[in-house]
Amino acid sequence: MTTPLVLVHGLWDTPRLFHRLIQELDQPDRPLLAPHLPHGLGWVPLRQLASRLDQHIQERFGSDTMVDLLGFSMGGVIGRIWLQELGGVQRTRRFFSVGSPQQGTLAAQLMPRPLLAGAADMKVGSRLLRELNGQPKALAGIECCSFFCRWDLMVCPGWRAVLPMGRREGLPVWTHQQLISHPAALRRLCSKLRD
Repeated sequence: MTTPLVLVHGLWDTPRLFHRLIQELDQPDRPLLAPHLPHGLGWVPLRQLASRLDQHIQERFGSDTMVDLLGFSMGGVIGRIWLQELGGVQRTRRFFSVGSPQQGTLAAQLMPRPLLAGAADMKVGSRLLRELNGQPKALAGIECCSFFCRWDLMVCPGWRAVLPMGRREGLPVWTHQQLISHPAALRRLCSKLRD
């Protein structure tokens, strides 16, 4: 059986974001899960969203089925929390982080935590990211790949959108949203997802 694929959207997005990716992937028999994780425009803390992700995965695939995980933008950080803190690492084969502020983003620096906790979790040097990055071996055993856009204005600077381990690949696009919508980016992502 083909490994199920879990897709996690980011801030100001919904699962519809992945429509083009799913079409390009063209694997109609592959089990897919793209849950809606309402984020309240950034006020829901990312750990809370990771707990909701865990519930969706448990309901759809049980507790033992191995999965591949792709997170776009904030969804990559949510996915990483699930991997490192909620046991997802035990049941994940590959993790694709696409334009995700794994090292923080300057775009979130002015976000006030009391009002926008989820957005503030993505600040450079946030407590959440320090704790995740303080576990260098937490993703050992999973094939990790980070995709980024050098000119990204959402994850700024773009080269910060990388995991502390695994392959890193810049995609030939100009904007954050093009990482998940531009034909060149989709071809590259789908090539990796099909491997």
